[in-house]
Amino acid sequence: MLVLTLFALAARASDVKSKSVQCEGQTSHYLLFVPDGEGVRPAILLLHGSGDSPRPMVDAWQALARKEGIVLIAPELPLKPEFETIAPRVFRCEVEDAKQSAAIDATRVYVFGNSMGGYLAYDAAAFESEYFAGVAVHAMGIDPQYDGILDHARRKTPIAIYMGDHDPLVSLPNVQRTRDLLRKNGFLVHYVEVKNHDHNYYAVADQVNPDAWKFLKEH
Repeated sequence: MLVLTLFALAARASDVKSKSVQCEGQTSHYLLFVPDGEGVRPAILLLHGSGDSPRPMVDAWQALARKEGIVLIAPELPLKPEFETIAPRVFRCEVEDAKQSAAIDATRVYVFGNSMGGYLAYDAAAFESEYFAGVAVHAMGIDPQYDGILDHARRKTPIAIYMGDHDPLVSLPNVQRTRDLLRKNGFLVHYVEVKNHDHNYYAVADQVNPDAWKFLKEH
């Protein structure tokens, strides 16, 4: 039984592939999970937080992705301020590269970002609004000095926001302000304030992920 269990775990691990591609003059690395089955599939770009890495994000989504037939693309995000200026184009480049290995429905490519990854997810919603069908964010708002990014959105990207009411790292009032700002600018916003929750996404992933997917797949 133990041998079979280890074999099953190894098989599941082998489903996640490491990929590299040249994007915006630099080498980008990402993990790719393609569920079993035929036909074109939706895809979610998973953006990790500062100090995190792509693999835990894939692990948090993999069971749901198997069930729903979702391709997962999880980039390794550089901790460099200048990356933000090219991030939306890099994300698009990585998805296009993933299309060489997976049958991805171009009309159903989504973004889920946690913390720092959520910050970059807002950029994707604004600067690649006609490429990404919808965006979900955990534990992050838009900094007031960057409110102007919304002016670049050619399409009002649907956005889901999940925020703990006891987050010690991210301002709850600013996330609420972000929610109101988005709605004022005509964006469809699904806002969930998680009671007694801090900044730890993985502690609530089983609650957040199905709700986020329910929202995203409708758009």
